[in-house]
Amino acid sequence: MTLHTWLLYLVAVTGLSFTPGPNTLLALTHGALHGHRKAVCTIAGGTLGFILVIALSMLGISALLKAWSPALLLLKWVGGAYLVYLGLQLWRAPAVRLQAEPSAPTARPARLFGQGLLSAVSNPKALLFFGAFLPQFIDPARSLAVQFAVMAATFAAMEFVVEYGLARTAHRIRPWLERVGRRFNKVCGGAFAAMGIALPTT
Repeated sequence: MTLHTWLLYLVAVTGLSFTPGPNTLLALTHGALHGHRKAVCTIAGGTLGFILVIALSMLGISALLKAWSPALLLLKWVGGAYLVYLGLQLWRAPAVRLQAEPSAPTARPARLFGQGLLSAVSNPKALLFFGAFLPQFIDPARSLAVQFAVMAATFAAMEFVVEYGLARTAHRIRPWLERVGRRFNKVCGGAFAAMGIALPTT
């Protein structure tokens, strides 16, 4: 992976981390209910879950590329179409609504960690997403293992930083999300669709 490709990936991952999703909403909710220190457990669990999902996606992509070298081009175009589809879905999604948990005051760190982990690994769309997203940045002439390690580490670090920042400002950002959530979804959805159109041709 060249520096230019990594920087492009970093920009895409940063935008992705801010996009509303189950783990983002969980970090926001736990930040609002338990404070940012306890929310770190939720975020750490989600980050580990994403690393596991990325690893599964990488294994599938690697196997496909070894079996059929033109598969990367196919993955790029199919993946781009899937990103456009996700963008349209997000564009039409309702505004974010954060709901309190009945057992919020007694939440334990291990329980919060488990919730974050399960939220990431139990979403089949995440596996499909990474299967569509990661091939856009793969250079078949370079080591796949190194590229995958760099992409996984970059995504995990950015996801942790963004979710922690959201958890710290949860009380302030909650009313903002509920007030401008529809417009925020349209911006994120439009970015997804644009990325899906542009990346396969890059």
